[in-house]
Amino acid sequence: MKNTSKRFVSRLTSNTLALVLAGGRGARLGVLTDWRTKPAVPFGGKFRIVDFTLSNCINSGIRKIAVLTQYKSHSLIQHLLQGWGRLNTELGEFIDVVPAQQWLDDESWYQGTADAVFQSLDIVESYGPGHVLILAGDHIYSMDYGELLATHADTGADFTIACTPVRREAASQFGVLATDSSGRVIEFEEKPATPKAMPDHGDLALVSMGIYVFSARYLHEQLHRDARDKASSHDFGKDIIPYALAHGHRVQAHPFIEAGSSAGAYWRDVGTVDAYFQANMEILSPDPPLDIYDPSWPIMTYQPQLPPARLVGDGAQCQLRNSMVSGGCVVEESSLDQSLLFSNVKVHEGCALRRVLALPGCEIGAGARLTNVILDNQCTVPGGTIIGEDREADARRFDVTEGGIVIVNREMLGQGSRYMGAISTE
Repeated sequence: MKNTSKRFVSRLTSNTLALVLAGGRGARLGVLTDWRTKPAVPFGGKFRIVDFTLSNCINSGIRKIAVLTQYKSHSLIQHLLQGWGRLNTELGEFIDVVPAQQWLDDESWYQGTADAVFQSLDIVESYGPGHVLILAGDHIYSMDYGELLATHADTGADFTIACTPVRREAASQFGVLATDSSGRVIEFEEKPATPKAMPDHGDLALVSMGIYVFSARYLHEQLHRDARDKASSHDFGKDIIPYALAHGHRVQAHPFIEAGSSAGAYWRDVGTVDAYFQANMEILSPDPPLDIYDPSWPIMTYQPQLPPARLVGDGAQCQLRNSMVSGGCVVEESSLDQSLLFSNVKVHEGCALRRVLALPGCEIGAGARLTNVILDNQCTVPGGTIIGEDREADARRFDVTEGGIVIVNREMLGQGSRYMGAISTE
């Protein structure tokens, strides 16, 4: 019988180190990651993408966290130091920032996800955890990791993979797995061209979320073995999981599904601009699939002390529909439809914004019309500007995605380097 008492789970979480992989290039997010790593990209009005993973840890009772950084990490490190330093170190709680070590002979950057952990393994083991929970820092979701740890312990698995069903046409971007009736993984294929369907669900495939639980000893053994393998790409999905299955190790699946349902719970990999934009739009919907207002599972972050948002007008001229306006914003007699203003955004009179993400510090001049637009931080849009109504014209000045989203930064507007003031305004 499974031991699912809260005390059992609390013992597991208190003896677990969460290792957040936050060093990826994030090239598919285009100019949004020109100077910041993907986990540091703003999301949802006041958060960073990494805040969702870190909040899941805190809400799950996991208070020992190490964040592995690598590319363009200054913005992320600054955010972690300012917003996540409130844990009680006297009780053994911490969030530690671990830059790329480069202690191998060839002094290479991380070669894959497994190599990232291996190059920091001495630091990981210095914390003395019983279990290591490996997490991606670039997904949007709310998940109780205590339930995942309980599955791992109850089944006696060598390691456990969190998984969720997605539509087959999207599954080729992930590792696809199959399980037996006990939930043991019996097949795994990394990013297959033709993903295998779930039994009785021909339109769905079961995919890895890139979330793993290992015993510390098993992780040590497998990473050292993999490091000696010259043919390995040193990646969990490409190498560690296939090796374990081929050698009879017990790999367990932990399904992340909605309570009382077989459907996948809300989880978004926001690795492309279109996926990032759509996830923000979902937050704005009348019945959002992810409730960032849930007091039982708060999403924590850091944001400077700012005055309340101010809407200027007589009521008839300042109109908002399914929109969010963050602290420090001023909106003058304009209309916002499915739009999200991050902190310190100024919208002058007569503007019409439809499906717009305006990142911190932007200013939009009078009479501007913007549709399906992402403004990177500190953009100043001249009055009367029209973006999003002529795709060919937009493509000559800005970046336009396959889904028709127009991305604008300061450099494209002729306002100097995209990097100027980047750190201070977010």
